[in-house]
Amino acid sequence: QVQLVESGGGLVQAGGSLRLSCAASGGTFSIYAMGWFRRAPGQEREFVATINWSGGTTSYADSVKGRFTISKDNAKNTMFLQMNPLKPKDTAVYYCTTRRFGKSYETWGSGTQVTVSS
Repeated sequence: QVQLVESGGGLVQAGGSLRLSCAASGGTFSIYAMGWFRRAPGQEREFVATINWSGGTTSYADSVKGRFTISKDNAKNTMFLQMNPLKPKDTAVYYCTTRRFGKSYETWGSGTQVTVSS
């Protein structure tokens, strides 16, 4: 059973940066890809970025492309999301997630709050 723990959220001014981390443990052999989603107040959860387990393939939502970078430390089973420059519309709870090959995202962390002030 995979467990995910996010960290790195906080309050930052527009134009600033944050780096989120997601540490995976337990059953990591089954992970095909990891990803970040976010949910802003009153909105549906939306896809942000994904990376395959080896770290060689990445994909981004259009809203963050060119500003966010997803990466992975394979030795530490940890995924990162570097966010820069941040905008007020990036304010949301950010969730780390994993999926197995051929499956939907099914394991989720508890989330970390990112607040960007104008």
